[in-house]
Amino acid sequence: MTLLVIEDDQKTGDYLKKGFQESGYAVDLARNGIDGLHLALEGEHELIILDVMMPGMDGWTLLSTVRARRDVPVIFLTAKDRLDDKLKGLQLGADDYLVKPFSFAELLLRVRTILRRGVARDSRDADIFQIGDLQFDAIKHKVTRQGVQIVLTKKEFMLLHLLIKRQGEALSRSVIASQVWDMNFDSDTNVVDVAVKRLRAKIDAPFEQKLIQTVRSVGYMFSDQP
Repeated sequence: MTLLVIEDDQKTGDYLKKGFQESGYAVDLARNGIDGLHLALEGEHELIILDVMMPGMDGWTLLSTVRARRDVPVIFLTAKDRLDDKLKGLQLGADDYLVKPFSFAELLLRVRTILRRGVARDSRDADIFQIGDLQFDAIKHKVTRQGVQIVLTKKEFMLLHLLIKRQGEALSRSVIASQVWDMNFDSDTNVVDVAVKRLRAKIDAPFEQKLIQTVRSVGYMFSDQP
């Protein structure tokens, strides 16, 4: 497996590259945002470890650009430790967020967990759903509505899959957060609401019938019934 490390601090970048190589991974290393973006879009990587504050292009901008083109797991590794920064990273589509200074053993565990989670889902979630005019194919990782293919990010796909598998059931924001992000969020954060809004823009907005419903004081439900 090949990892991409995008880190402007030379000592940290070299340390990460050596540590991952000794753990059995191939590693590409970029020392600024511009080079990192090029490698992220043109290379074949199973996961990206990304710093936030970098010359040329910051990690926020880089992740937003990558998410518009590719679906690859991303872990933010940064000194920005405010809750608002962590939530921003997750809302932009990061899979995890680790604050410096960090333990390499913990980072390695998180990398292995994310990569293993992807393999497990590929084998476990082999199913196809037809709800109204929407078809969801977890085998081919494909979503269509009225014959039109809808391109989703990995998190959007996971969120939609959860809603579909439990269609007709009102899911709380905490349940959605724990299932899709494997994390617990405070009740006053809007990570789930932002993700649902983006999913609705792709799944519901272009079509007359709305499938993602808001359940007042609870959360969200997927249903083709009014």
